[in-house]
Amino acid sequence: MNRRKFLMNGAALSGGTLIASSGFSAMGMYSGINNSMQQPLSKFSHRLPKSDDHYQATSGYVEDVPIPEYFWASDKAYEAFLDMKFGIRLHWGLYSIMELPHESWPYLTMSLEERQAYQELYKLWYPANFDADEWMDFFKESGAKMFAFTSKHHDGFSLFDTKARVKKRANWLAPEGPVIEDCDQAYSIMESPFKRDVVKELCDSAHKNGIKIDLYFSHPDWHDADFRPYNYHPLQVPDAGKIAVLGKDRQPELADPKTRFGESGLVIKPDPSKEEMNRMMKRHRTQLEELITKYGTVDMIDLDQWLGPEVWPQLRDTMLHLRKLRPDVMYRARGIGNYGDYYTPEGFVPGNKENTNTPWFVIYPLGETFSYDPHPGNYKGAEWIVKNLIDAAAKGGNFMAAIGPDGTGKFHPKAIEQLKKTGTWLRINGKGIYATRARDGELWKEGDNIRFTRSKDQRTVYAFAYAWPEDKLVLTSVKPRVDGKIYLMGFERPLKWTYDSSHGLVIETPAEVRSKLPEGSHLGYGFVIPV
Repeated sequence: MNRRKFLMNGAALSGGTLIASSGFSAMGMYSGINNSMQQPLSKFSHRLPKSDDHYQATSGYVEDVPIPEYFWASDKAYEAFLDMKFGIRLHWGLYSIMELPHESWPYLTMSLEERQAYQELYKLWYPANFDADEWMDFFKESGAKMFAFTSKHHDGFSLFDTKARVKKRANWLAPEGPVIEDCDQAYSIMESPFKRDVVKELCDSAHKNGIKIDLYFSHPDWHDADFRPYNYHPLQVPDAGKIAVLGKDRQPELADPKTRFGESGLVIKPDPSKEEMNRMMKRHRTQLEELITKYGTVDMIDLDQWLGPEVWPQLRDTMLHLRKLRPDVMYRARGIGNYGDYYTPEGFVPGNKENTNTPWFVIYPLGETFSYDPHPGNYKGAEWIVKNLIDAAAKGGNFMAAIGPDGTGKFHPKAIEQLKKTGTWLRINGKGIYATRARDGELWKEGDNIRFTRSKDQRTVYAFAYAWPEDKLVLTSVKPRVDGKIYLMGFERPLKWTYDSSHGLVIETPAEVRSKLPEGSHLGYGFVIPV
């Protein structure tokens, strides 16, 4: 949809009771903490790297060491997380109708007319091509063991059947200027013409297909005026710096918000009242509770962004409450610091192993943006996916390739093509990726073109060469079993090899071997080495 059509549709469109979560006190605090529910000692770290941007954003008010009552997901859940290795990340929402880049972020720089039209787009939401089973078939063919899906992005539109209600929203076109007005809406897919809970359909299909589920959920909500001024809410307030912070000094995110939002994007409104903040946190908790209780087993909740110090005690209580309801759900650490179970380097694979005892998942768009990218030349290719997947696995992490469906529920043909090629490669080489672990210390690589993983029992090392090693592959950090047979994945016969302490392991790789490999092997060459 182009800009003109968007405005015209919005102009045409413009012509219950809040369900509070159990355990809230009158002040919005959870009082039912069970002091006996403490996590046993874990072999995993629960401390984020201090280089993580979102850790830094909340370090000024989220305790570095969680309170004693808090507990994390079990080691079993952590192990299952580390076994996945490869997933697909999906951003889908109102922004997909317009094919906007960068998900709902363009909302912040829209004119007031465009903003008003955007928040009414839910009345046009009808993705006629959406089919949850087709999506799952595609994910399986791609070799993905999990998917992450946007249940609600920052624009506040929920793609699930929520009972939580929005009570205040902005009227951007009021005669006296933008004002906060009363409303009573779920602002969800169930109020759209589509009227189908796509989160339920996706979860049901994932359960049938053995694919793990990660439901993305945005802490801030730009549609709900009660959420002002938390993290880029368009209804900014003069003293937003005391709530939206970066680092320990609690400095304002933006010295001049207009440099970020544009001349027409800044609207000054009063600070939220205590009533508004409590109502906001009740709605926030209710929606998270719905996501982990209504859809069967949900493996992960993909929290994003942050709220702020004034409501952190309530958010911390929410996390205690959610842990009690579903102890083994893994939570992304964004907005909750070391209360989280995993973190997500975004748009890059860490250059080193970092803290491999704290689980991590790289999230990286396959196109130029996390949302739908209509330009075929922007998609990076199956070789790019495989190289980054190998690199992440070697360092002890997981890798997600991010794509977005269009407004009808269809993926770009280039995304489909490249991910299916990845699946072909994984069917040949997957035993060296799935359920593997990083080697100790710096033994995850040799040079620029060789990466290693190992089996969990440490009896097998998998060596991946990004390029064909011509006549031989020389490895100095691997000593094979004397009676071991070394294989190239995709080739049935064992390869000839020699080993001595001065030259290391030398594996013969003649050209005729390469010629007999199955189609799809060229994206990366995996060797199985018993040790």
